[in-house]
Amino acid sequence: MSKIVILDGNTLNPGDLSWSGFEKLGELTVYDRTSPEDILPRIGDSEIVITNKTPLTAETIASCPQIKYIGVLATGYNVVDTGAAKSASIPITNIPAYGTDAVAQHTIALLLEICNRVGHHSEAVQNGKWSNSKDFCFWDYPLMELANKTMGVIGYGRIGQATGRIAQALGMKVIAFDAHHNPELECATMSYTTLDELFSKSDVISLHCPLFSETEGIVNKPNIEKMKDGVIILNTSRGPLIVEKDLAEALDSGKVFAAAVDVVSFEPIKADNPLLKAKNCVITPHIAWASRESRARLMDIAVKNLEKFLGGSPENVVNA
Repeated sequence: MSKIVILDGNTLNPGDLSWSGFEKLGELTVYDRTSPEDILPRIGDSEIVITNKTPLTAETIASCPQIKYIGVLATGYNVVDTGAAKSASIPITNIPAYGTDAVAQHTIALLLEICNRVGHHSEAVQNGKWSNSKDFCFWDYPLMELANKTMGVIGYGRIGQATGRIAQALGMKVIAFDAHHNPELECATMSYTTLDELFSKSDVISLHCPLFSETEGIVNKPNIEKMKDGVIILNTSRGPLIVEKDLAEALDSGKVFAAAVDVVSFEPIKADNPLLKAKNCVITPHIAWASRESRARLMDIAVKNLEKFLGGSPENVVNA
């Protein structure tokens, strides 16, 4: 029976899911978190290594010749040296699609928070501001309708499309920038466009593209200057898509009306991240993916990935 080690299982399963699927496939050891100095001793003689954000470098892979399989509990797999694993004939699998609906829902939740500030106004009521109001209602933050506004979606894959469908249901027009066009998606309220046109025409810009060299820092000072005054920027994809200093300056100047991000350049967020002090910036702690339903799907796919590998027909291999 294979030895299986999960190096950082807490974010996937803080206690509300079961590891039983993995337990049926081998001798399982689960760690909530693993610090760099503990990676090698915790891998030990395990043949199956499962990681989420714990890095597996070329040096680690070379030091553990018994490893036969690496499973990543996420879509992104940059925590593993894919080249070193391939050279050692170790397949790496990821979870390509598990949180589409959850991430799209969170993206729209961030947008609605900017437009309605539900949490802020609820807290104001609890603090007595409505009770002391001279009028039957009050608001102390600009309220905004989304109907008839334009959302620009950068990256129109599964999550971008799911976000776009909700935006259209809210009465928005969607324009999308993506290397691949699906003509079947185009309609009166959705069309593909160039990146520059997306920047210039969008009232809301939502990032859903992968982090590649050509997309890193795609929201930067020169591109912000191309945007409408008062634009809203959303990021539930990858933190380094945004040059945070440039966005903070644009928020403070009012060029960008508001931003909402679930991801930042370094996580957990550093105390000196410029977005923490920027005006009108909503930040959530990388939770768009984390609904119980989404995590349960991730767990099921991760177990199936290992089952398929052990059965001789691996799926979702990223370094074939």
